Amino acid sequence: VPSGRGRSAVPRALPCPRGKKLPQGVIVAREGTVMEDAHYIKSPNTVRLIPGAAAAVKRLNDAKIPVIVVTNQSGIARRKFTEADYEAVRAQFEKLLKAEGAHIDASYYCPHHSSISGPCDCRKPGLKMFAAGLRDFILDPDNVAYIGDRWRDVTASTKLGGRGIMI
Repeated sequence: VPSGRGRSAVPRALPCPRGKKLPQGVIVAREGTVMEDAHYIKSPNTVRLIPGAAAAVKRLNDAKIPVIVVTNQSGIARRKFTEADYEAVRAQFEKLLKAEGAHIDASYYCPHHSSISGPCDCRKPGLKMFAAGLRDFILDPDNVAYIGDRWRDVTASTKLGGRGIMI
């Protein structure tokens, strides 16, 4: 489910080996990668950026590299929080990034959980959110970096191309 285009972050600079081109786009997980993982975050008051995240995203922004967030939000299916709560948290996340001069270009989320709402194609490691970002920004899958703190955040690189970076 796409969320409004707004502002975001990545915890540290994207590695770029000498002689290699920067990626055409970056698809990044939110919790545990850019924002502290507060486990089913419901309140905007609990949003905290990971140190260095905004500065890293700003460097990507300055290089004109789209930064796209993909995030599983099974707390919606589990009724731990609502889609309105998710949107309030996303808005606070983007506000904190904006205060540091950084932004994300798009945010996609999956509100499902297979044990509650049945299987879906969007829940990571499913490819639907990743494919939507590639499509919406007309990105070459072989020239995209997938960044996250879990296997499900970066495994898209093995199926779509590009480079998976675990942090």
